[in-house]
Amino acid sequence: MWLWLVLGLVAAQRLWELWLADRNTKRLLAEGAVEVGAVHYPLFVALHASWLAALAIATPWTTVPNLWWLALYGILQFGRLWVIRTLGGFWTTRIITLPGAPLETGGPYRFIRHPNYVVASLEILVLPLAFGQVWIALVWSVANALLVAWRIRVEDRALQDRRS
Repeated sequence: MWLWLVLGLVAAQRLWELWLADRNTKRLLAEGAVEVGAVHYPLFVALHASWLAALAIATPWTTVPNLWWLALYGILQFGRLWVIRTLGGFWTTRIITLPGAPLETGGPYRFIRHPNYVVASLEILVLPLAFGQVWIALVWSVANALLVAWRIRVEDRALQDRRS
């Protein structure tokens, strides 16, 4: 029961985020923004979808989660929402850059350059651990780290001329 409740909430959150990101992306593109690095985007979608699917398939539905790990996952959601709120209409799941727009330096960006990637990486690690799936935590964390390293290089190049 816990597994399906948690996975259902995570899936609903991700679908809401995809809707919000799509809305913001369309508006930004209409304002003259450009997308960079679109080739790797489907890999992120596949990574996140397969991560949830692996949890659903490998975890017995009667598994009672470790509440400490689950609480940590819940705390991470505040970080995710902080990033989304800070970026507002500029938050997307793609690399969309609007020439001339200032880079965000408030919120979590005061402390770290890519807070969204940190939060998402920790989520990929923590949620499987809440259900005792160490191998899912490790395999998907390594795959995510490789994709995030690629994405950060692409994003940093795209934003290089806008950094002060």
